Amino acid sequence: MRGSLLREIVVMALTTIRTQKMRSGLTILGIVIGITAIVGMTSLIRGFDESLRDSIREIGPDTIFVAQFSAVSMMSGADFNELIKRPTLTPADARAIERQAESIAQVNITIGEGGPGSTRRRLFYGGERTKLLTITGTTHNYPDVFHITVEQGRFFTEGEVSHRRRVVVLGQTPYLALFPNVDPIGKTVRIGNQPYTVIGVMGARPGIGQLDAGQDDIAVIPHSAYQRQFGVRLTRSRRGRLQFLMIAAVPREGVAREDALRDVTEVMRIRHGLRLDEPNDFDLMTQDAALRLWDQVSSATFLALVAISSIALLVGGIGVMAIMTISVKERTREIGTRKAIGARRREILWQFLLEAVFLTAIGGVLGILFGSGIGMGVHYATAFPVSLPWWSFAIGIGFSATVGIVFGIVPAIRASGLDPIEALRYE
Repeated sequence: MRGSLLREIVVMALTTIRTQKMRSGLTILGIVIGITAIVGMTSLIRGFDESLRDSIREIGPDTIFVAQFSAVSMMSGADFNELIKRPTLTPADARAIERQAESIAQVNITIGEGGPGSTRRRLFYGGERTKLLTITGTTHNYPDVFHITVEQGRFFTEGEVSHRRRVVVLGQTPYLALFPNVDPIGKTVRIGNQPYTVIGVMGARPGIGQLDAGQDDIAVIPHSAYQRQFGVRLTRSRRGRLQFLMIAAVPREGVAREDALRDVTEVMRIRHGLRLDEPNDFDLMTQDAALRLWDQVSSATFLALVAISSIALLVGGIGVMAIMTISVKERTREIGTRKAIGARRREILWQFLLEAVFLTAIGGVLGILFGSGIGMGVHYATAFPVSLPWWSFAIGIGFSATVGIVFGIVPAIRASGLDPIEALRYE
């Protein structure tokens, strides 16, 4: 097709769109909604995905987590009723790993944080109180294992853990709520009805975009004090008791993770009295396993949301076809006149097809702008992480143009196939 002819067709299509503003606006509305949904959700999902991956990587590639059961088992199709029958983990398991696994340098336990058995309480100081916070019981090496910085004061010692001292290290949320302009070190706060002395304040913990309802809503106390206050008995049980105690083991420098995994597995199997032919009755998690698990979840979620958003595009495409079909009927005499003075069939086809593509492309551009605006608006309002990669814009434009071609081709073919004599007689 000659360049001058293509320019003429483009100008005619744009003129038609400009003169039929209401019809054009209604035609692209469905496309705008569909592309807005795709781009907006892509930005939020992508941002959440990148932030979560960064959080997982912060833990360290070689850290090994041992749990009664985890999402790995549940995602693999294991029966929850069978998982809950597994024996519970105890601090004695952690001590055994630290003593007997030669490849392990540090072992930490946490209770009350995440999963079933998560403990949430308010902290009180004077006449002030916090919102519900996660109360975590742990060991003295918690900052080293989880790469946490202590901005003020210090973390509790091994002696304070063994002597059940009521000391607490605050996260950023309780610190800012109770001591906005006061040095908190040495002050006494209440967790429930028990007094605790504040000895430190943690820096911002790595989390999912530092959401307000996330990683910094925490207060950390010795696990021995946690057990005494909340009546938790961390003893071995095989009676289906659900107890969320997590053991984190950090390999020695220079030790391969596979060797550390083998040592931890061997210690745990011996402690649980498992025979050679019996499977593990505990879960081991590493950074790679967590990333693989998240890959499965995020891929399925992304595809499901894109499929749902595509329904709006389908509706918009049907609207394009309907409007273009009406346009062909209304411009039948125009088509007959153009054919009578020499316009060829393919020129008519290209005119109507390009008109449909332009309409949907305009809808795609508007949808990208609206979707990006929604993503950034959510980010600034809630600090939820967003990501707007270039390929999300390409997907938006590509989807919208494809809708124009697919749903505009039938009316275009119908217009190009009109008999000029019959078209001129059309009333």
